[in-house]
This record gives sequence, structure tokens and C-alpha cells, in this order.
Amino acid sequence: MEPAACLKAVAVLIKAHDSVHSCIKRDAAKAGLNPTEFSVMELLLHKGALPTQEIGRRVLISSGSITYVVDKLEAKQLVRRSPCPTDRRITYTELTENGRALIDKAFSRHRENVESLFAEVESEQLESMISTLKQIGRKAEE
Repeated sequence: MEPAACLKAVAVLIKAHDSVHSCIKRDAAKAGLNPTEFSVMELLLHKGALPTQEIGRRVLISSGSITYVVDKLEAKQLVRRSPCPTDRRITYTELTENGRALIDKAFSRHRENVESLFAEVESEQLESMISTLKQIGRKAEE
């Protein structure tokens, strides 16, 4: 493979990432959230109540940071914490009714925005892109 083509691919990938991330930031901001808060609430929307530390692992933030994010969401009355009935070391975080209403609406709008980004991409191209990005990601982790 041509080294210049690889470098160009990295540049295009980074630019695409930045542009998509900007869309996510805009979607989150419209809901009054930052991207991390949006990610946490989206996870809770799809998975239900989770141990707080599990949320941190899934959205790739440190234990100190997840505590801070959950504190902020709790102060906004969008999530609530509850102790695990069988293990005092574990605290669950779940959406409140207000939180569910907010993220339902915000995620629906976000899904439409993401779908519009891919509107002109054929399904075969999308599957190929997913496969290629996974391959690159695995190689980068080595």
C-alpha cells in the first residue's frame, strides 16, 4: 500500500471524526447536555439501570469522572442513584421520568441526524466501512 494513501486516509478519518463529533455536540447541546452526559443518558435509555462504574467503563471515562457526570445529571434531576440491595459497594444509576422524557426526544432527533449523515451511502458501502474501521481499530490497539 502507498504510504501517502495511508496518511491521506488518516487525515480523512480524523476530519470525518471531528465533523461527526461536532454533530453529536450540537445534538447534546440542544438537549442542554454535554456529549458525555448525552452518552450516559443514551446508555441508560437503552440498557436501563446500571452500576455507576459500569457506565463509566461503557462510555470510556474514569471512575472519578463518571461520579462527576452522574452528580451533574442528578442535580438536574435527570438520573437517580439507588443502592444495590445485595452489595453495599455497588450503586445503580437510572433515568428519572424527566430524564427519560428528555433523552427520548433528544435521541430521536439525534438518530434522525445520524441517519441523514449516511443518507447517500449505500448499505454495502456502510458495511464495508464498518468492517474496515474495525480492522484498523484492532490493528491500532496492538
